[in-house]
Amino acid sequence: METIRSLMTLAAFSSFIGIVWWAYAPARKDRFEKDSLMPFDGEDR
Repeated sequence: METIRSLMTLAAFSSFIGIVWWAYAPARKDRFEKDSLMPFDGEDR
Protein backbone atom coordinates (compact mmCIF):
# COMPACT_ATOMS: atom_id res chain seq x y z
CA MET A 1 0.00 0.00 0.00
CA GLU A 2 2.86 2.35 0.79
CA THR A 3 4.34 1.79 -2.68
CA ILE A 4 1.07 2.68 -4.42
CA ARG A 5 0.77 5.85 -2.37
CA SER A 6 4.35 6.83 -3.24
CA LEU A 7 3.74 6.19 -6.95
CA MET A 8 0.56 8.28 -6.90
CA THR A 9 2.42 11.13 -5.19
CA LEU A 10 5.18 10.92 -7.79
CA ALA A 11 2.63 10.90 -10.63
CA ALA A 12 0.81 13.95 -9.21
CA PHE A 13 4.05 15.85 -8.71
CA SER A 14 5.21 14.98 -12.23
CA SER A 15 1.91 16.22 -13.64
CA PHE A 16 2.25 19.47 -11.70
CA ILE A 17 5.78 20.03 -12.99
CA GLY A 18 4.61 19.30 -16.54
CA ILE A 19 1.79 21.84 -16.32
CA VAL A 20 4.10 24.49 -14.89
CA TRP A 21 6.66 23.81 -17.63
CA TRP A 22 3.95 24.06 -20.30
CA ALA A 23 2.57 27.32 -18.90
CA TYR A 24 5.94 29.06 -18.57
CA ALA A 25 7.58 27.81 -21.77
CA PRO A 26 8.96 30.73 -23.79
CA ALA A 27 7.20 29.50 -26.93
CA ARG A 28 3.81 30.33 -25.39
CA LYS A 29 4.66 33.79 -24.09
CA ASP A 30 3.38 35.69 -27.14
CA ARG A 31 0.08 33.80 -27.15
CA PHE A 32 -0.53 34.39 -23.44
CA GLU A 33 0.33 38.09 -23.74
CA LYS A 34 -2.11 38.44 -26.64
CA ASP A 35 -4.80 36.51 -24.78
CA SER A 36 -4.37 38.70 -21.70
CA LEU A 37 -5.50 41.72 -23.76
CA MET A 38 -8.71 40.06 -25.02
CA PRO A 39 -11.00 41.82 -22.48
CA PHE A 40 -9.88 45.17 -23.87
CA ASP A 41 -10.24 44.35 -27.60
CA GLY A 42 -14.05 44.40 -27.92
CA GLU A 43 -16.45 47.26 -28.29
CA ASP A 44 -17.85 48.92 -25.20
CA ARG A 45 -21.32 47.71 -24.33
